[in-house]
Amino acid sequence: MLLTNTCIIEMFLMIKIYFRKEYPCDTVVLHQISRGPFAPSISQYVMKLETYLRFAKIPYMNVHGSQKSKKGKYPWIEYNGQELSDTEFIIEFLNETFKIDLDEKFTAKERGAARAFQKMLEENTFWAVTLDRWLYDSKSSGFRLIGVPSWIIFFLRRNVKNTTYAHGIGRHSPEEVYHILDRDLQSLSDFIGTNKFLLGDEPCQEDCAVFGQLSQIYWHSFGNKCNTYLKKYDNLCNYCERMKERFWPDWEQCITKGMTQKATK
Repeated sequence: MLLTNTCIIEMFLMIKIYFRKEYPCDTVVLHQISRGPFAPSISQYVMKLETYLRFAKIPYMNVHGSQKSKKGKYPWIEYNGQELSDTEFIIEFLNETFKIDLDEKFTAKERGAARAFQKMLEENTFWAVTLDRWLYDSKSSGFRLIGVPSWIIFFLRRNVKNTTYAHGIGRHSPEEVYHILDRDLQSLSDFIGTNKFLLGDEPCQEDCAVFGQLSQIYWHSFGNKCNTYLKKYDNLCNYCERMKERFWPDWEQCITKGMTQKATK
């Protein structure tokens, strides 16, 4: 029995290797889901990672599909045959591989503050936006716009409910969740002030993560309440437009315009 299982595993690995696609050397292969309707992706973390690749000027190519990494996550990358997942580990790897430090102009204190705001948005604000987008919207506007079948929506909504309840934020009322969201956005707005970017006139690495989170509220709220809260803060809205202009000159080619056309990039 053990021998049979071993043979099956070896056969599976051989088939996987045989059908493995070959990609250009020294090029980051970014695996992500399909392009989004109004921003290049409906994933905060895809936006974060692809913005980073553009900021760092690292050669990359996109592979769109539903295949997840070995850890069951996306986005993920391949680089010269090596697979990596989780955007933070990916960015650390690429910084080391390409000898990149996008924060070299900033002090340790500034870096620490930028890191703190990134973590606030990724570990706290993200969950409020998740509830607003995928659970509080009774019409499931976001799911339907991107073509998710009704029977799948039921399971996705249940998964969001269970995950956010386990996290803790899902135990709060919608009013309390929106209060948390607003406090986070207000803190970020107060910190940025009149800056063009998070730490001043030039962007830092953490701007990629901040933009990734805000991009979904700004472009992909699908008419839900979180966008109303963001629009209270003009400097955050201007920040989104500024990041788009700086790193996404081909933005219109990277969106489906409400799923009415196919993105060309």
